[in-house]
Amino acid sequence: MLIKTEGIVIRTRDYGESHKVVVLFTAERGKLPVLARGAKKPRSRLGAVTQLFTRGQYLCFLGSGMGTLSQGELISSHHGLRSDLLLTATAAYLVELLDRMTEEKDPSPALYRLLSSTLDQLEGGTDPEILSRIFELKVLEAAGYRPVLDKCALCGSRDRPVRFSVRQGGFLCSDCLHRDPHTLPLSETAARLLRLLQRITPDRIGEVRVKEETKAQLERVLRAFIDEYAGIKFKSRPFLDQLRKDWSKSPDR
Repeated sequence: MLIKTEGIVIRTRDYGESHKVVVLFTAERGKLPVLARGAKKPRSRLGAVTQLFTRGQYLCFLGSGMGTLSQGELISSHHGLRSDLLLTATAAYLVELLDRMTEEKDPSPALYRLLSSTLDQLEGGTDPEILSRIFELKVLEAAGYRPVLDKCALCGSRDRPVRFSVRQGGFLCSDCLHRDPHTLPLSETAARLLRLLQRITPDRIGEVRVKEETKAQLERVLRAFIDEYAGIKFKSRPFLDQLRKDWSKSPDR
């Protein structure tokens, strides 16, 4: 069966001397692994459309096994992501999260729009850390792990929450804090921002300025939540962490 689909390259691996296995994330078919024959050859017509983060229109032949990529037409190369090491590392973490939290051939138009918009905004200069938190929240929700951020996760009280409980899956009010001795602190600003990020999409961020301390609190909470419920051992995260650490120490920062 020959199909035409729009997709974004989220993973590649070499196959033999000149071929690639490419995993496309599509709206209609979810993750779609295809073999791109000859894509590693210098003059291959599939070379440009099979690079990581590339968005394009793909013509694929699907049979009983792995599909084959026949043609590709470039929509967005996202060259800017691949030419900046920090953006490359951030995008690699995001697509790995999406890859690990979704199944093959499971359609998800919402996640496809999220991925496309996030990569566009990332390349356009929007804060990578804020984009990452939105992306994490949306992917978690799609996988069935939505933290409770608008009320106490235990009693449902909407009085101002004071700490975040990974074990209980969300904010706890002062009356319920004793139920989890390992809660994580969040400032009122960070708690309010976390609730906002759960509701909005990447294209609605606009110009955003968030203190480094607030961003660190958001990352710590969501990282703990992902580690607890998703149980993913990331390949991309250690490199991203080291890169950000080195960047923060740079005298040119």
